[in-house]
Amino acid sequence: MKRKVIITIASFILYGTSLAQHIAKYGGEFLALGAGGRALALGGAYVALARDASASYWNPAGLSQIQYPELLLMHEERFAGLVNYDFGAVAIPVGTETSLGFSALRLGVENIADTRLAGVDINGNPVPPDQYSNAVRLDYDKITYFTAAHWAFFITYAIQSNETFSYGFNVKIIRHSIANATALGIGFDAGILYSPLPDVYLGGTIQDGTTTLIAWSTGTNELISPTVKLGVAYCYEIFGGILSPAIDVDIRFENRKTASIGYIGPVSIDPHVGLEFDYKKTIALRVGYSDVRQLTIGAGLHLRKLDIDYAYARFGKENSLGDTHRISLRFMIQEQKYKRE
Repeated sequence: MKRKVIITIASFILYGTSLAQHIAKYGGEFLALGAGGRALALGGAYVALARDASASYWNPAGLSQIQYPELLLMHEERFAGLVNYDFGAVAIPVGTETSLGFSALRLGVENIADTRLAGVDINGNPVPPDQYSNAVRLDYDKITYFTAAHWAFFITYAIQSNETFSYGFNVKIIRHSIANATALGIGFDAGILYSPLPDVYLGGTIQDGTTTLIAWSTGTNELISPTVKLGVAYCYEIFGGILSPAIDVDIRFENRKTASIGYIGPVSIDPHVGLEFDYKKTIALRVGYSDVRQLTIGAGLHLRKLDIDYAYARFGKENSLGDTHRISLRFMIQEQKYKRE
């Protein structure tokens, strides 16, 4: 069985390498937006802290830590509402050691004007799209509108090997739709979670580990290169609550150079830093600094079967791109008959 799995994965790698024309720099950027109000308020420093339904995004190994079935929903608007970003996840404990999860995210821009067939010349005659530069005005009756949408679906399987070590995997399906072009891709993620000491957690995730192939209907093929995410967190009791500092580092291989916080040749290094104080599992305050040099703040409210989390971020000192508000709801079916066996 193990041999068949290895052969299958190797086949995907070879198939993707043979078809793809180039590594798409920033090709997987829509997958880097994060998930969950708690994680985003911490600046994305969540690889070692992820133990809820959003772990399918941050670190699939963390999904093994859930004790009850969970549903997590998040909505975010960026750039004064021009861009909508949504995330949803379901996680279910299975038996004593494993968990299953399904999650989806969507990044979309609605009602984009398509003027390619609306150009006319000085006499009012239509101008072909390949001669668009000769158009002198637009015929507004011929303008159409479309939606640009980027989807990703995750199927997650996580195992708790023992009290200190867990691991997990994602199968990821990607779909793009822009005007009359579409694309489809498949990728794989893997993660580990390790606690070498009480209240100390180490996490590691490799996203798009086999180099994700994106095949466009136009005939173009792209590859999303792997991203390695490493994290450490320490949770300790103080002032009647739990203080949790966390640090993550994203390592990419796209030759981003000065677009990243640090780089060595083609390898870029982008840190995330977060700090949370959770008072008596009732209310939490959070602050973070993300990989895009962005200060984040947020808060969380714990109810009996519901967590409400909020995160706020501002783009740039002048805030020319508007504020970003993220709200997520985490529902837990905390009934004995659904508890992990």
